[in-house]
Order: sequence, then structure tokens, then C-alpha cells
Amino acid sequence: MTSLTARRLAADETPPPVEIAFHGVSAVCDPSGALYLPDLSMLVVSDLHLEKGAAFARRGQLLPPYDTLATLKILEGVILRHDPKIVVSLGDNFHDPVGSALMPEAYRQRIALMAAGREWIWINGNHDPDGASNLPGISVDELAYGGLTFRHEPSLAAAKGEVAGHLHPCATVRRREKSVRRPCFASDGIRLMMPAFGVLTGGLDLRHKAFTGLFDRTALIAHLLGRDRVYSVRFANLIG
Repeated sequence: MTSLTARRLAADETPPPVEIAFHGVSAVCDPSGALYLPDLSMLVVSDLHLEKGAAFARRGQLLPPYDTLATLKILEGVILRHDPKIVVSLGDNFHDPVGSALMPEAYRQRIALMAAGREWIWINGNHDPDGASNLPGISVDELAYGGLTFRHEPSLAAAKGEVAGHLHPCATVRRREKSVRRPCFASDGIRLMMPAFGVLTGGLDLRHKAFTGLFDRTALIAHLLGRDRVYSVRFANLIG
């Protein structure tokens, strides 16, 4: 079974939700890697890295050109499942600054269909600081909404109610004498960090020094993406 299969669900599957409390807000961790906030009717995804294969091809390194379509199909499925009024994409929506401008029209049409009748907000990331080009919705550096702050890179100065991406958190557990590593949501109840949603994205272990100071580790829980459900594990029980 490939890692992509292990962390993704077919669009017609309905996984059991894992609901957590985060800064006084109810949040549903979807096994796809999306976060649904039912009280806000908002779906949040992060680090789509659309057109990553095309970006590599422009630099002379060929990758299979199917990443954008695969990511959009998963996004279509999770939008169908939760039917949000608002969709927020937390930065690095495209793998480079020209990705949205050069994206094929067929993919634009798929995004337009998903966005129809909804508010769509692109948060600017370090890979795409200039926003999305000629696509539905608006591009902003960060968003304050419903008592939460949505941004691409986590900030040490403003953690309460922050939802961020950028670091692609992963966590490792031991199961049946084997180590299992999975992308994860990470939250200590104050800040929540999103897993990368794009199918060609890697991950950074929660024990990496880049996460130092971002969480209260005594309260930190990793919500790991499994094949068909989310597994919640306290930081102290992780390995790595």
C-alpha cells in the first residue's frame, strides 16, 4: 500500500470524525487532512502545493504530472462531505509564484465548481506570496474570523487561537513492534497546526527543533491521519 493511499480516502467514503476542542471552538479533524469548523461552517486546508510537478518540470526535473488533479479530487471529496460555506487554504497553495497563473484551464474549472456559492480565501504563503491569480475568492496574508487567526507560518508572538500550516507536521508511533509515521494535526488546545494537504508534500516530525516553543508539550496531542480514521496520541507517547 502506498503512503498516498494510506493517508487519503476515496471521495465516496465517509470516515468517522474526530472532534477536538480548540480555543473554545469545536473542530473536526478529517482523515483527508482538512479541518472542519462546524460552528463557522468553515473548511480549512493547508499547503496544497498545487502544480508542484509542473514547477519541477520548469526546472528540468520531471515528476509525474498528476499531483494537482489528485489533490483537487481529494479536496472535492471533503467539500462534498462537509458542505462548508467558507473554504480557507492556509498558504503554499501553489508550489511557486507562477503556479496559479500557468495552471491548466481544466483545473481552474474544477476549483470554480468547488467555490461556487461559497466564500473562498487563499492565505498567502512563502511559496506563493503574491496570491492566487485569476481564481475564485480573495488572497490575504492572514485572516481573523470567529475568534481565530488563520495564517501560513506560525507566530511565537500570537499563539492563542492560531491555525497555521507551513511546517507539515508528522508524528511517529510504535505499533506491533513497527514504527509508523503519519502526517498529523497538532494542537495543545491553544494553537493548532495543520498537516500538508497536497499529495506531493513531505513532513517534519513534531520533535524537530523547528517546533520548539510553539506548543505546550505537556498538553500537545498529535492527531495522526490513518487510512480511514484519525488517531489521537499524546506527545509524550510519540517516538522519534
